[in-house]
Amino acid sequence: MVVEADGGSRGNPGPAGYGAVVKDAATGAVLAERAQGIGTATNNVAEYQGLLAGLRAAAELGATEVECRLDSKLVVEQLAGRWKIKHPALQPLAAQARELAAGFDRVGYTWIPRERNTDADRLANQAMDAQADGTQPDGDRPATPARSDTQAAPTSWTGAKGVPTRLILLRHGQTEMSAQRRYSGHGDPALTDLGRSQAAAAAKRLSAFTEVSAVIASPLTRTRQTAEAVGEALGIAPETSQGLVETNFGAWEGLTFAEAAERDPGLHSRWLADPSVPAPGGESFDQVHRRVAGVRDELLTGRAGQTVVLVSHVTPIKSLLRLALDVGPQLLFRLHLDLASISVAEFYPDGNASVRLVNDTAHLD
Repeated sequence: MVVEADGGSRGNPGPAGYGAVVKDAATGAVLAERAQGIGTATNNVAEYQGLLAGLRAAAELGATEVECRLDSKLVVEQLAGRWKIKHPALQPLAAQARELAAGFDRVGYTWIPRERNTDADRLANQAMDAQADGTQPDGDRPATPARSDTQAAPTSWTGAKGVPTRLILLRHGQTEMSAQRRYSGHGDPALTDLGRSQAAAAAKRLSAFTEVSAVIASPLTRTRQTAEAVGEALGIAPETSQGLVETNFGAWEGLTFAEAAERDPGLHSRWLADPSVPAPGGESFDQVHRRVAGVRDELLTGRAGQTVVLVSHVTPIKSLLRLALDVGPQLLFRLHLDLASISVAEFYPDGNASVRLVNDTAHLD
């Protein structure tokens, strides 16, 4: 991917802001935009902040190689190692840039003239204008594929108000049960070697979400192991919540779909058709939905406005997406979630919600 970044200061130091654009290197398509006013700062500080925002967005999109293009000769030369970083205000920003760059396979820095950096320049000026007007653009948000070169943030077309509680939903990595496509609910298999690799890849991807305040997992081994990888990458000790555990499949635990249907053909058909019907000796999807809704409600109260990683299973994650989309149980059977996939849902204090990402596996090989 290509990151184009710019920053400006009206007064140097003065009211400052940055803009950053992430583009597909092959097609030039805009994948993400970032813009934010940063108060009073110098032009060089704003330039660095724009680069940092662009690198974070590229990481969230799953980039492995990034070409950074800026019209700041100073930032390019300093990060290329050809110029010393003497100013104390720039040293920590350069350190952050190097830390973010270490998460990619390759990062390059190229100086471009201002007339070739118009997209980032436009965003930086919009941010400074919005700051002066007392409003702010929807700045550093998780990257999602753009519908157009000027993708709007959800709040601009839904009317949602306030700071959302952002839930990053991560399914656990592979187990022997999932590899064999068997019902795996309250059983407690560990991750396979591939599952541990998937967890590590997801953890690397999520390390770009520096605003995460908590990592909360289902207490089962496969989710705890996945959460431990994420927690280590973010420097956060994972917590557990019983409400995030998978459906209790009862007597069908360990069976394949075909085996369960052969064992209890009538009940299996009713279970698939009616979410109030429980598995034999287990749970119904309605029961799972209610306990997951309870977890969501606790998070909206106890962690309002925060970003939280939830490491869970297929049914609880689908239930959270159901709640965000405000749709019925048919979503359970029409939405596929891969192992170690990432989805993102945001819940606003005014009752609105927005699903920003579903079943993203760009971090997996």
